[in-house]
Amino acid sequence: MVIVNTRGQRIGYLSPTYPGKTHEKKIADEEGISYPPEATLYKDTGFQGYEPAVKKTCQAKKKPPRGELTEAEKRANRKLAQIRVKVEHDLAGVKRSRIVKDVLRNTKDGVSDAVMEAACGLHNVRGENRKRRLKT
Repeated sequence: MVIVNTRGQRIGYLSPTYPGKTHEKKIADEEGISYPPEATLYKDTGFQGYEPAVKKTCQAKKKPPRGELTEAEKRANRKLAQIRVKVEHDLAGVKRSRIVKDVLRNTKDGVSDAVMEAACGLHNVRGENRKRRLKT
């Protein structure tokens, strides 16, 4: 599980890896993550029912069965999607280190955690040292 700071475009938290197909909400519940009280949490659909103590949580609204979303709900979903794209770009930045997305054959304990930590650290360093374009 990865938590991305959308303001700084950096990886803010990385949980230990879990074997197999462990559900994201279960990981979040087990980790007991504490957030700043003034934070806004943008949740993926895998976190349905996860409500930590923060100022505000946002999650995309699903279309009801045999129904439609209102125009306001569609606009809200589009705004959330714009934020979600930034998060997906950060995850893609982590996956630039191909060892993260390829099959890792080293089965020693802690190796996959160390690999993911290194990839997230490299992504954060790249983001901090990226040349900013000057607006003309």
